[in-house]
Amino acid sequence: MTKPIRISEIFGPTIQGEGALIGQPTVFVRTGGCDYRCSWCDTLHAVDTQYRHDWKPMSATDIFAQIEVLSGGKPLMVSLSGGNPAIQPFQSLIKMGQKKGYRFALETQGSIAKDWFADLDVLTLSPKPPSSKMDTDWDAFDACLKAADGKPEIALKFVIMDDADYTYARMCAEKHPDIPTYIQPVNHTPPPATDDNAHIDIDGIMDRMLWLVEKVTQDQWYDVRVLPQLHVLLWGNKKGV
Repeated sequence: MTKPIRISEIFGPTIQGEGALIGQPTVFVRTGGCDYRCSWCDTLHAVDTQYRHDWKPMSATDIFAQIEVLSGGKPLMVSLSGGNPAIQPFQSLIKMGQKKGYRFALETQGSIAKDWFADLDVLTLSPKPPSSKMDTDWDAFDACLKAADGKPEIALKFVIMDDADYTYARMCAEKHPDIPTYIQPVNHTPPPATDDNAHIDIDGIMDRMLWLVEKVTQDQWYDVRVLPQLHVLLWGNKKGV
């Protein structure tokens, strides 16, 4: 029997707010649990074990039924998020949805590789830079690329706080020149994880965005995409949007 998937929240349709699919309508399936504790995490309700009692174990069938209700039965992109969604057993859900025309995108830091990565339509690998206070296991990252087996569309995405993060992102991008790279300013003022707390430091985020634009143009890093976190600008750190 397939193990249940630990769910923090399912919501949408809304738009994808960042990375390769920015602006695309999607339903989010956000899992609970993560093997990282990034210093600037803005989804602690899906990461920290103090919220584990809010996470609901669900079967792939029940999750897909909720996706169909939210989408009105019309196939669209489903974004598998977290926490780290690679922890969860998503293979049955992906196959179930794809049979009905749904597409599946997953974002992970690249710390855990799963065979079912090859079943995805889009895989975003988002290694965490020095400001996260996490160490990158590059062997695990390479294992994620190997597991994908060149089948899904693959993108690299980095959140950037400072020069060290920027250097880290360029280093990784240069090692993988055939993979599109996206960078964005980090949402660096995470509030408590409450439904009604939308406070963010807009000025700080936009200053960092302008700094990134200046950096890539000065450095002639012309094969990178510099993007905002659109959902943060629209809704702050609210859950469920």
